[in-house]
Amino acid sequence: MSEPDQPILVVGGGIIGAACAYYLAEAGERVVVMDQAEFGSQCSLHNCGYVCPSHVLPLTEPGAVWATLKGMLRPNSPFSVKLRPDWRLAQWFLRFALRCNEKDMMTGARALYPLLRSSMNLYREMLAREGIDCEWTDKGLLYVYADRQAFESFSETNDMLTEKFGETAKRIEGKDLKDVEPALKDGLAGGWHYLEDAHLRSDLLMSELKRVLLNKGVEILENRSFTGLRETESGLVAKTSEGDVAASHLVLATGALTPRLSGIVGWRAPIEPGKGYSMTMQRPETCPDVPLIFPETRVAVTPFDEGYRLGSTMEFSGYDDSINPKRLNLLRSGVEAFLREPYGEPVTNTWYGWRPMTYDSVPIIGACPGNPRVTLATGHNMLGLSLAPATGKLVAELLTGRKPHIEAEPYSPERL
Repeated sequence: MSEPDQPILVVGGGIIGAACAYYLAEAGERVVVMDQAEFGSQCSLHNCGYVCPSHVLPLTEPGAVWATLKGMLRPNSPFSVKLRPDWRLAQWFLRFALRCNEKDMMTGARALYPLLRSSMNLYREMLAREGIDCEWTDKGLLYVYADRQAFESFSETNDMLTEKFGETAKRIEGKDLKDVEPALKDGLAGGWHYLEDAHLRSDLLMSELKRVLLNKGVEILENRSFTGLRETESGLVAKTSEGDVAASHLVLATGALTPRLSGIVGWRAPIEPGKGYSMTMQRPETCPDVPLIFPETRVAVTPFDEGYRLGSTMEFSGYDDSINPKRLNLLRSGVEAFLREPYGEPVTNTWYGWRPMTYDSVPIIGACPGNPRVTLATGHNMLGLSLAPATGKLVAELLTGRKPHIEAEPYSPERL
């Protein structure tokens, strides 16, 4: 698609931008990736690393609004909103609330699943073909419950995931949990093990992808802000903090920062930053071997070869860039009831990332309304890592005129 002397410019050097650049380069396009910081240093850096087709249900579940409101009244809730006069946030929550019903939930799930399943397959192909070492591990994802009623209630969800999407978990009674994961405490109600899920170390993945992209001739511009855009007869000129960059087309893979660029591209993505936290530490002596999620406290646990990560929380506090120690304490307290040795010392990293949350829980992939030379690849909510390869391949197919490997319509910006 690109002219011989004009590359496709991908703005955003996270996992989505990297995947777009990879598949565009694979399609024979010249590609430049530009990021306001270092490649892979933002929301893709210290997440929990799950590649999880089982996470097909969007946040717009029936009852989600009431559960959220109740949670906001608890000081130890994993969900929080910084109250402030923000009509865009209020509008976002209203649109979210209107979609918290079974029909819209299933519409979102049917949109997410092709991306999730395709991405799992594409990851395996890409990692093998490029020799990427990112601690990819096929041990599934184990949901663990302390409360018997909550454990039993999940059986309905598992039945639905099995019937509608073929994603089924192995039911594990509490007395048998330690056979699967000895790091768990006695007396827990039970668990559901999604064996088809996998995990990786995201910082290693981003480092390896940078190597792969450079070897494919992709130019990577770091610490360069995107400040303006103008059309020319032959394409576009992107204005940056370090000078102009000519391009035939622009891919906007800027995650939660996308709304801040509305004045440049001419369309405001209905995205709100949902702040998540993680803590990385030394492995405890009794360290889990299987990634764990504790739904009752909304804390996730990921073991690595050298390290151990706790992650969770959802904080709507705008573009606040501080680390709230109370949220980190919730990560610690959220695992204490479940693990024999909940954490290791020392803590080597505390981190936050802004998740790009859409009100229907579905990403935005396609031509920017009113600006056909700009393609959007954003709004992946909490699933950016899980959805990245299929997103990148779909963007490359749309830009090169090839038949999309999955239906593109569910992700179109025109739906919003």
